[in-house]
Amino acid sequence: MTIRTTTILCFVQLPLLLLLSCQSNLAYAAGGKWQLLMSNIGISAMHIQLLNNDRVIMYDRTDFGASNISLPNGKCRNNPNELALKVDCTAHSVEYDVSTNSVRPLMVQTDVWCSSGSVNSDGYLVQTGGFNDGERMVRVVKPCSTCDWQEMGSNLIQSRWYSTNHILPDGRQIIVGGRKAFNYEFYPKTASTNNVFSLPFLQQTNNPREENNLFPFVFLNVDGNLFIFANDRAILLDYRTNTVVKTYPQIPGGDPRNYPSTGSAVLLPLKNLRSQTVQAEVLVCGGAPRGSYPKADKGEFLGALNTCGRITITDPNPQWTMEAMPLARTMGDMVILPNGNVLIINGAASGTAGWQIARNPVLSPVIYRPDNPSDSRFEVQTSNTIPRMYHSTAVLLRDGRVLVGGSNPNELYNFTGVLFPTDLSLEAFSPSYLDQESANLRPRIISPASHLKYTYGERVDILFTASGLLNRDLVKVTMVAPGFNTHSFTMNQRMLVLPRSGVVRQVGRFVYQISCVFPKSGIFAPPGYYLLYVVHQDIPSEAIWVRIQ
Repeated sequence: MTIRTTTILCFVQLPLLLLLSCQSNLAYAAGGKWQLLMSNIGISAMHIQLLNNDRVIMYDRTDFGASNISLPNGKCRNNPNELALKVDCTAHSVEYDVSTNSVRPLMVQTDVWCSSGSVNSDGYLVQTGGFNDGERMVRVVKPCSTCDWQEMGSNLIQSRWYSTNHILPDGRQIIVGGRKAFNYEFYPKTASTNNVFSLPFLQQTNNPREENNLFPFVFLNVDGNLFIFANDRAILLDYRTNTVVKTYPQIPGGDPRNYPSTGSAVLLPLKNLRSQTVQAEVLVCGGAPRGSYPKADKGEFLGALNTCGRITITDPNPQWTMEAMPLARTMGDMVILPNGNVLIINGAASGTAGWQIARNPVLSPVIYRPDNPSDSRFEVQTSNTIPRMYHSTAVLLRDGRVLVGGSNPNELYNFTGVLFPTDLSLEAFSPSYLDQESANLRPRIISPASHLKYTYGERVDILFTASGLLNRDLVKVTMVAPGFNTHSFTMNQRMLVLPRSGVVRQVGRFVYQISCVFPKSGIFAPPGYYLLYVVHQDIPSEAIWVRIQ
């Protein structure tokens, strides 16, 4: 394996711009720390997924020409359908090993550009669609130190480019939308689902010459239906009967939030799972005003949106509540942290998603605290020095850091002569809960062991240590489904706060036990692997992997 070196340009954000975009609800904690992990991983991390062996699968696209990392043992791709190099001896996917801070090249045969995916209940990344010869392909990579991509064939009925995937309560994936794909389908298929299912909502939200409904935001609601947000509005879909059971109001302002305007969204942590009615809320942040894409294509870069919309999707009469972010942002990624807060990271302050049509990188992440009063939810964090523009990614790691990579707003691997060159670096952002000052409050799980299997509704007794004074009322256990991140949206990202069974008991010197109950069905937590954290005073432990089925 050889890695060719490249020059990576860094930009410094002007303090004045930061000051001009402040709002009254902004707190300047400047928390968190940045760490450059690798200056060159060989590819740009356009798509990213954490697997349960603590390795991260990343890939870009095969029609990019030669990457900066060779395939091993003289291996080459030989693809007569390829639009760039018919014979390509470089990799367009890598596996990043968190523990050794190293990468291993992987081989994809067909083009995975702007594709989608989710981890299935066995822990395999099932990736769907792409461009050119990859648009109907299904590919799988297993979590093992020697595994590589397996191409399963053209198992999709519809071409899927810019689609969204979600794991369903029975473990299947649903694949929603995509360019010129106003429908959805399932994988794997059954006799009754070997078809595409029309979804007129996607055609209704498709702006001519602009779209703004690609990579729709899809979340499994607690009633088993799918919340689907595209452009500036949302529906609740019963995918089993192909029936729209609820139409949500348009987000105030009517500006688009999906690609290429490209905001982001999360399902906020699910709590009170023993209640008769469990509440579910969705948060949608950032994006670009309508018309941004054609204007940016002509050199006029409109300012990004600075608003978030929050809606309780389980309410009988749901309404949006709008909040002002301290920094306007398009192409931002939203990552749910182990304590239930949301990190908003990456992106630009003007323009939109696409090749070289965004300006003013937003270098400062923001923490959003959903449980705080509405006037104190946002907190600006320590600035980065590397712009993370189009095709940037971010994903939560087991140790609580956030892995950040990508930024590839150029055709081919163009490192010079452009405002924002192709970026092959990989960084970690450590939220302030990882500061050394919090070490004595940080729990450490000592049992159960990682990778154990549990059934729905099963009780689990967790032993953990904390060397400082423990506030037993401020201990909780959270369970996070690691998601597939691309184009500023993390598919299948989901957090649950597990209900406690009894009080936190001290069972030894600095050793405590907390008993919790896993969710009662796949409607709350689709089957598969989750990161389980003990959180004390908003400071999380390192997670263990649990498998629920």
